[in-house]
Amino acid sequence: MSEQTDTPAPGPPAPGRAGPARTPLEALRTRRFPLSSWPWRSLGYLASSVVVGTVLTTLLLPITFPLLALGTAVEEMATGRDHPTWLLITLLAAGLALLLAFGPLVAVPVARLERWRLRLVHPPITGGHRPTGRGVLAWVRARYTEPATWRAFAYLLLLVTVVDAVSWSVLYLFPALGAYLLATPAITALGRTVTLFPWAFDAPGATLPLVLAGAVLLLVTPYVAAVTAHAHAVLARLLLEDHGTEELRSELVEVTRSRARLVDAFETERRRIERDLHDGAQQQLISLAMQIGLARMDAPPGSDMERTLASVHGQAKEIIGSLREIVHGIHPKVLSDRGLPAALPELADRCPVPVRVRVDLPRRLPAHVESTAYYVAAESLGNVAKHAWARSVRLNASLDGDTLVLETVDDGRGGADPERGTGLTGLADRVAVVGGRVLLSSPAGGPTRLRAEIPCPPSG
Repeated sequence: MSEQTDTPAPGPPAPGRAGPARTPLEALRTRRFPLSSWPWRSLGYLASSVVVGTVLTTLLLPITFPLLALGTAVEEMATGRDHPTWLLITLLAAGLALLLAFGPLVAVPVARLERWRLRLVHPPITGGHRPTGRGVLAWVRARYTEPATWRAFAYLLLLVTVVDAVSWSVLYLFPALGAYLLATPAITALGRTVTLFPWAFDAPGATLPLVLAGAVLLLVTPYVAAVTAHAHAVLARLLLEDHGTEELRSELVEVTRSRARLVDAFETERRRIERDLHDGAQQQLISLAMQIGLARMDAPPGSDMERTLASVHGQAKEIIGSLREIVHGIHPKVLSDRGLPAALPELADRCPVPVRVRVDLPRRLPAHVESTAYYVAAESLGNVAKHAWARSVRLNASLDGDTLVLETVDDGRGGADPERGTGLTGLADRVAVVGGRVLLSSPAGGPTRLRAEIPCPPSG
């Protein structure tokens, strides 16, 4: 005795679990209307396409009038009538200007209507328009600068030309031709001849193939309409659906803004650390060194206490000097006061390798650009001093349009590799934060050329 078990009907995948990929046909079968209703929905979709196309053609007449007049003039020229060239050029320019100026404004509401109408034959789709600010100007600016509007404009042009003509042909020409073929026996019975080039029929019996062809044509018309409606829907989905580009673009803009905020926060934190070290720890160490110096003066000369205090005094001075270098390296005051033209030569003076500096900056750069460029120069010179075995370095800074180009060239052994922990990866990341890039050329045997390009558009 066999035991039967009921197999549960397949349902939608559980939340958070990806279901099996479905074909477009399977996706359409899961709609709320059965597959058998496709032809009739398709007929309704094509009928509404004809209505929408006709209404839009009428509404667009004021915009397309110059182009229509141009077409009429070209037809007249084909029959031998001449028109001045300036008139043709004027009509073409005026037509394109009106179409590009007002066409997108019409396309936006039409696209919304088409996405709603698409539900007759396809799953619903969403548009890819960006949110706009308040006011008409903000709306117009946003719509004319987004790809979704221009895709909708392209769909509008196809709708009033190709799609409208094809829909009209399938919806009216096929049934009319089928009905005419079915009526051919009656037409010939009235004594008239039915001519279908190159054949002619003048007897009802001879029109039997035409009757069969008409019946077949009427039967297949709904299914031809279904195929045509599906092709129209695919075109609408291609041009009117949100493919994620606007969302990605918005996310990219937000990432860029977030990156800028992080740079500002990083610079603010650097300044705070510099201020705390300069005004706090450094001043306390100076006060301690002064007290040790006073105690050393009171100690008996040549005693153990005097020697101990002298040693401690010297160590305190060394710590103060080291701390001063740290504070200076975080954000030197000369960089804030006088910019890169003064800060880079001072940085080069502290490098153990001889550095030739050339700075050609006709204007003061934004603070974040200056701090990034100073960091790049300091890291580059530090890497040269530690790893390059170089005898000399060239440090150049100049503006190429709205881009700061900072370049260091040394005559060392070369072979610099970002993966060997020379700080080049962190340097490239730091420059990338402000939208720049780092280029490195370091063949074995040298020379090593490091070039940083940092965008710095004019402020104000």
